[in-house]
Amino acid sequence: MKNQLPAALIAPLVAAGLSAPCVVTAAEPARPNIVLIVSDDHGLDALGCYGNPVIRTPHLDALAAAGTRFTRAFCTSASCSPSRSVILTGLQGHHNGMYGLQHDEHHFLCFDQVRSLPVMLEAAGYRTARVGKYHVAPDSVFRFQTVLSGGAANDPKTLGRSPMEMAWRSREVIESSDARPFFLYFATDDPHRANAVLPDGTPTFDTWPEPNHFGNRPAGYPGITPVVYNPADVLVPPFLPDTPACRAELAQYYQSVSRLDQGIGVLIKQLKDAGKYDNTLIIYISDNGVAFPGAKTTLYEPGIRLPCIIKNPRQPKGGVTQDALVSWVDLTPTILDVAGALPPGAAGFDGRSFKAGLDGTPLRGRDEVYASHTFHQVTMYYPMRAVRTEKYKLIHNLAYPLAFPSARDLIQSPTWISATRDGGGLFGKRSIAAFLHRPEFELYDLEADPDEIDNLADAPALREVRDALIEKTRAFQSATKDPWLHKWQYE
Repeated sequence: MKNQLPAALIAPLVAAGLSAPCVVTAAEPARPNIVLIVSDDHGLDALGCYGNPVIRTPHLDALAAAGTRFTRAFCTSASCSPSRSVILTGLQGHHNGMYGLQHDEHHFLCFDQVRSLPVMLEAAGYRTARVGKYHVAPDSVFRFQTVLSGGAANDPKTLGRSPMEMAWRSREVIESSDARPFFLYFATDDPHRANAVLPDGTPTFDTWPEPNHFGNRPAGYPGITPVVYNPADVLVPPFLPDTPACRAELAQYYQSVSRLDQGIGVLIKQLKDAGKYDNTLIIYISDNGVAFPGAKTTLYEPGIRLPCIIKNPRQPKGGVTQDALVSWVDLTPTILDVAGALPPGAAGFDGRSFKAGLDGTPLRGRDEVYASHTFHQVTMYYPMRAVRTEKYKLIHNLAYPLAFPSARDLIQSPTWISATRDGGGLFGKRSIAAFLHRPEFELYDLEADPDEIDNLADAPALREVRDALIEKTRAFQSATKDPWLHKWQYE
């Protein structure tokens, strides 16, 4: 039997549009703690539990063995701030206003009226805290009660590159005697590319001909045992060129991934030592795909199809998989659902809860996901909308007469520089010309062409498929209040 909270405590929750949590009896499990771990630019290509036999990620592999590994999970935009805003609001980036990166020079912000996950969990009685990378704004929308470290993006002065220190800092929340459940947002800068600052203050990723070091440094990091990889041993995914420059960068990327894995291992150990592990929902995701051309800032599979590992304290067994199509826009409603704080009818979100599938139970009605990218840096205007079904993907390049703009960390990468200087005209399996100059529509049969090379948008046999997916895209834009919807009429 559940006992309702006093009316004086229920009223503020109802006014906020939230369902009132119940006081649990001794026979009921307490509401779970929630730990949301978000890495930066970590693709499916570099995790042991997702099939890479070279990378060493024992702690994330153990988390998958204890929980559920999602095989078809997608971000909505392969760009840091837009993706993080979606994760923390349940709204598409074009709907919440975070059209691009939040840096001062780009100045993208969510709309003031947006209500974020930490704010809603606080209203539902959770303690909220963040540590590491932040990269969203304004603070009034993404308010956390406790800020354990500053979160300037890709800033070596913050803790985002030191996941062990992030874990140590998190003990304040984990070991607190406060009886309320907690929500911890644990966001690393690893394995993002590392930048430097020129004497005039301009940031640069240019390390040519040496590989970018992805945050690895000779001095190391407190508590971390560096895991160094031989470039000859790494696995080069098919969207990248198998060159010495690319292999050298992948080896650095792998090392950064192994560093974040060690920090996550300590974080989980702290939960266990504090007696909190068995009642904590732990989620591991990345904001977008790896920081190489062909992944980050694109809507191709390497950019948006990502790791998602969830350990649900209520599931009967671990080591299971979930094959349904889920999206980062579904995370906020799912977390609120687990916390017993999902608004009535789940109104107001672009996503929907997949709580019923956290233990691997097959989910019905999840046959498609949508993606929306508009900017990365403010100078990188290239709006794209996409729908991805089990078999097909349609990408609508709204500004297709423009050349595809490259992010600074990608165009300055030795991998890209070496590929464009060798004169071969290819980047992985895709021609450089096709990468830079795209048609209005791209249609791929993902079963026959998983690398998305053969554009079937003009194939007569697939005209009905294309037209049906175009209509789905337009309906998606209308339902999510996309400002770019008017381009169907005026351009």
